Amino acid sequence: MSIKMSLRAAVAAVALVTMAPAANAAGALAIGVCAAYGFANDYPNVASAEAAARANCSGDCQQVVSTRKGCVAFAVDGHKPCGPLGYANAPRLGTAQNLALQSCYKYGGKDCMIRAFICDSKG
Repeated sequence: MSIKMSLRAAVAAVALVTMAPAANAAGALAIGVCAAYGFANDYPNVASAEAAARANCSGDCQQVVSTRKGCVAFAVDGHKPCGPLGYANAPRLGTAQNLALQSCYKYGGKDCMIRAFICDSKG
């Protein structure tokens, strides 16, 4: 390969990298009564992710849990979906789910299960 062709290839590669859009890395889970929820992931910032999650809510969602490059999980009592609930965010899905379940049990849940979760772009 000639030096001229190598230089053209390098310039083209740099142009592609600089023109690539920045990765969206914000997500949110809106949480409401009776197991209602809405979610949004891979948004450019937390505020827009939270607004989208509220807009996507299947009921009346007052609480919003957001994340940047991580995961959020929401747990409810399987036999009382309008009863105890828990939610958490963490860098990894398993951790977020475990913390959400622990929170649900802490607030009186007897048969807690994961209702919803999201993981956002890692960058």
